[in-house]
Amino acid sequence: MTNADYASRIGRVGVWTGQLDYSPASVVRAAAREVEEAGYGALWTGEAVGREVLTAAHLLLGATDSLVVATGIANIWARDALAMAAGQLALGEAFPGRFILGIGVSHAPLLDVRGQDYGKPLAFMRAYLDGMDHGYDVYRAVTSDPAPPRVLAALGPKMLELAGARADGAHTYFVPPEHTAKAREILGPGKLLIPEQVCVLSSDPSAAREIARRHTASYLRLSNYTANLARFGFGDEDFADGGNDRLVDTICAWGDAEAVAARVRAHLDAGADHVAVQVLIDDRRGLPRKEWAELAPALLSL
Repeated sequence: MTNADYASRIGRVGVWTGQLDYSPASVVRAAAREVEEAGYGALWTGEAVGREVLTAAHLLLGATDSLVVATGIANIWARDALAMAAGQLALGEAFPGRFILGIGVSHAPLLDVRGQDYGKPLAFMRAYLDGMDHGYDVYRAVTSDPAPPRVLAALGPKMLELAGARADGAHTYFVPPEHTAKAREILGPGKLLIPEQVCVLSSDPSAAREIARRHTASYLRLSNYTANLARFGFGDEDFADGGNDRLVDTICAWGDAEAVAARVRAHLDAGADHVAVQVLIDDRRGLPRKEWAELAPALLSL
């Protein structure tokens, strides 16, 4: 399958969630089936200090029939390059056309947990991609042809350039549509561009921003995100206390389903192939299953 084939298969909108780790496997399976039955083309999940993400991807793929499962992202410091390539190829062969491997350099605090040095992440990613390419050459198990796409978590220009040169595209996170337009310019045509968009289904400004600010506060502690937002005119006064209203409203779409759809449409109009929508709810460990269903008619008509 080509990048265009994958873009067609996953559709214009999918689901992104970091909440699966807080539910037992039986609930995760049921939730994945609900995402598929609602009509979403892809389910994205990440990796921090919970389930190993390739194992989690297998859990989701095995629970569904046609849903594409994507890692957003698999941490390159968590496994060597040959192991990452082997996992990608194994899932691609077992579930043809249904897996996208997103990989990234993660963040320094998550390496502290592992007792590793963040070092020079861009250089490490370049070397890691070399290692993955070697892994493809020496892999001895049955493979699918072609291999599933690999996309890079990318925010800054250099990582986006690397994604364009050495991967099938980029998965961006915590970004406004203005970043999507710039990312498309850097990637060029023919590469997958898949931003995440966070949202709160509430038209009460105070309630929506309270939920959203809990989210932005956790990410504004990470320099990768603040450095990226600084390129778009945000500064220290915007980052303070979990983010001012301007920053929160830029990152998080809140309101009714149509308001969320409008923000997703802005990413698509800016050059995204697919937008992975992350729904926040008051229960920080809960799965927004009701909200996924409520949003589906508006999002899947885009």
